[in-house]
Amino acid sequence: MAEQSGTANVLNQPFVGKRFEGKVVVITGTGGGMGRAAALRFAAEGAIIAGCDMKLDGNLETIKLVEAAGGRMIGEAPVNLTDEGETSAWLVKVEAQLGRIDVLYANAGATKFNRLEDTSLAEWRFVLQHELDIVFLPVKHAWAALKKSSGSVILVGSTAGVTGSLTNHRIAHTATKGGVVAMTKQLAAEGAEFGIRVNCISPGMVRTPATEADLLAEGSAMIGIAKHIPLQRIGTPDEVINCAVFLASGDASYVTGANLMVDGGWSAVLPGA
Repeated sequence: MAEQSGTANVLNQPFVGKRFEGKVVVITGTGGGMGRAAALRFAAEGAIIAGCDMKLDGNLETIKLVEAAGGRMIGEAPVNLTDEGETSAWLVKVEAQLGRIDVLYANAGATKFNRLEDTSLAEWRFVLQHELDIVFLPVKHAWAALKKSSGSVILVGSTAGVTGSLTNHRIAHTATKGGVVAMTKQLAAEGAEFGIRVNCISPGMVRTPATEADLLAEGSAMIGIAKHIPLQRIGTPDEVINCAVFLASGDASYVTGANLMVDGGWSAVLPGA
């Protein structure tokens, strides 16, 4: 597996300005992984972070890390984002405490991988709930606040939402991530009259604690996937967050309804895995 060169490491350092000074950025799933990376990065850009997670300890650790870096974050856990009552109550509390919502980054999610014939109806419904409901409910209940601020929404798709896979059996995950990409376009249409921009980032293979535990684990059919990626390496959370920050910021003021592939070119070439 190709590693990043010293030059690549320098080039991949994120630009940090103050594009979100005084803005409130709501991020779901801040207990670790991509959500934690997003909280740290948006806070470095001047944002006040409102996060949530099911994991109390992880969420508290993220708050400590943001504050240690000089940022400000409030967080709540556990919050079950597949429950409409809990989701609504949390977002009402965020707006009451911080006065506004400028950005919603719907990062949280959970999935299961299985081939079609081995996917039970219960598993199918679990994935739909934890990859579609978990996006729909926060967007729905943040929408009124976003209308007031002419805010921005970032959804998280995947290469799974635009391509099939020969090595990763994921019928439910493919359906939900395709749904997120489609939701992006509809929400962009519905939000336009209020100045709300809605965009999607679709990561390819990214090295996180979750992928290290399954897709990139020893013995996985995906372990050698880097050789199929044009840039010949696995992505990093920061490389995904860089794109989310851009799309959420005023630098992307004329961009809405977009699905930005963040995959090292993986989805652009054949054959893919």
